Amino acid sequence: MSFLTETLIFLAAAILVVPLCKRLGLSSVLGYLGAGVLIGPHALGIFTQTRELLHFAEIGVVLLLFLIGLELQPRRLWVMRKAVLHLGSAQMLTSTLVLSGVFYWFVRDSVSAAVLLGFSLALSSTAFVLQLLTEQNRLNHPHGRAAFGVLLFQDVAVIPAIVVLSLLAPIGVDAAAQTSDPSAQFIGWRVALLLAGLGAARLLLRPLLRWIASTGIHELFVAAGLALVIGAALAFQAAGLSMGLGAFVAGMMVADSEYRHQLETDIVPFKGLLLGLFFMAVGSATNLALLSEMPIMMTTLALTLVAIKAFSIYPLARWYGLDHAEALRGAVTLSQSGEFAFVLLTSATAASIISTEMFDTGILLVTLSMITTPLLLKGIESRLHKQSSAQQAVYDSIDEPANPVIIAGFGRVGQIVGRLLTMRHIPFTALEINPAQVDFVRQFGNKIYYGDATRMDLLRTAHIEQAQALVLALDEEEASIRLAETIRETFPHVTIFARARNRHHEMVLRELGVEHVVRETLLSSLAMSRQLLQGLGDSHEKAAESVAHFQAHDNTTFARQMAVFRDDHAFKQTTRQATEELKQLFDADAVNLE
Repeated sequence: MSFLTETLIFLAAAILVVPLCKRLGLSSVLGYLGAGVLIGPHALGIFTQTRELLHFAEIGVVLLLFLIGLELQPRRLWVMRKAVLHLGSAQMLTSTLVLSGVFYWFVRDSVSAAVLLGFSLALSSTAFVLQLLTEQNRLNHPHGRAAFGVLLFQDVAVIPAIVVLSLLAPIGVDAAAQTSDPSAQFIGWRVALLLAGLGAARLLLRPLLRWIASTGIHELFVAAGLALVIGAALAFQAAGLSMGLGAFVAGMMVADSEYRHQLETDIVPFKGLLLGLFFMAVGSATNLALLSEMPIMMTTLALTLVAIKAFSIYPLARWYGLDHAEALRGAVTLSQSGEFAFVLLTSATAASIISTEMFDTGILLVTLSMITTPLLLKGIESRLHKQSSAQQAVYDSIDEPANPVIIAGFGRVGQIVGRLLTMRHIPFTALEINPAQVDFVRQFGNKIYYGDATRMDLLRTAHIEQAQALVLALDEEEASIRLAETIRETFPHVTIFARARNRHHEMVLRELGVEHVVRETLLSSLAMSRQLLQGLGDSHEKAAESVAHFQAHDNTTFARQMAVFRDDHAFKQTTRQATEELKQLFDADAVNLE
């Protein structure tokens, strides 16, 4: 089978299976795993050389870690030292000890095999976890940062294990199964050379990238980015270290350079495709025959593995400072085993520490544990959401007499209104649903109540029936519209002064009968435009006149759009006409001035 034919099969399998998983609400990673299982030797049998495919597909993990390094500058890594050293080491020690004890119970005749299996499966999947966190946009959440710190420690912890296994491997075994004999004998010398190379790269890298960028040839810069990643990965591998760690360090070296964003843009497409290839390779390496022969035992072992890791990580996450929900998410996110298990188990098989059957069992457990992670995350998210919904918020009781003004939403807009009212000695009642915002504002001595302003019972407690005005400054458009509708229907005597997030929001509010509406960015944008025109050479009077013309035309256009804003076609046509009219208006002014 030719290379192009193999490539076409991989792409076709991914295109067919991954969208199906996404349609079912599952992670794309599960789709790639499923596609790999489908074309692997234990299903359709299209691909049989799965180990060679895994080695090639590792480049996806390398590119992923390079991009993570781009996002993580060295000073930020120092800030994460507690997560890397304390939480990472505690997780590895706890999970390894417990898993080793479990596996020794199954293989009583080999302590070394049990420890090796325990250590290998205690390692979580860097590629899998980071892909999941990226998909869910949670890499910067507390559990995401903690998980990344643990993964970083694991990437470093696996290095001595690889070196030890390479020393134990007999001479003559496949080179892919060991780090090569010289690397074990001269590891110190190689690391010294590597450090010297990193120092030289630190000095020369930015000038070199500047020189390449000066050519103006975009594809040459892309080639330079790929060469940087692969070169760093190979350099670390030659020193007996992890290729992924090398790519990560290379990313950090250019994280604070002016080329960071361009490198990220160029590498992302390669990363996404090759990382998908890696997960497909993992799926193709799974021995389904073993699962069909012992389905109960293999499933039980996989669930036991996931449970042990999750239950050992959860208390450590709480000790680290995460709350219950974040600790639970972190425990499940790291509950699977990862790609380094393939490397360690391959080396252990070559060193005759474990049997081929045990290798197949370990690989199957890795794959099954990966499959459980997205499903468990989806389950706990649903559970946490239900618990959050079931818990009734204990809002503040309002113990002050009726005030003429009620401010619904005490964020950026509400606070400015409140300060102005305070300056004029006009009492008001402020309601804010975000408890963090309430605590923050109270630090500065402001009187504010925690509560949902859209709830009728809370409004009555705030004496809405005696109020003269309501300042509608809620962040959420739907909540703002719902509250305006409630006030207009139930308390029509209360005048609403509303802040609109955008043009459409203002139209909906005015449709409800709210007369006093201010778009939050309109006045500031007009003021900035006037200053800009003056900065470009206009006089104060000419700049003010231009802004006044624009504002008058915008008000006229707004009135026309209000009549048709529910009709999408008519609205777009009105917008195009208004743009042309505004251009003609300023062209006419320019002619008159001449």
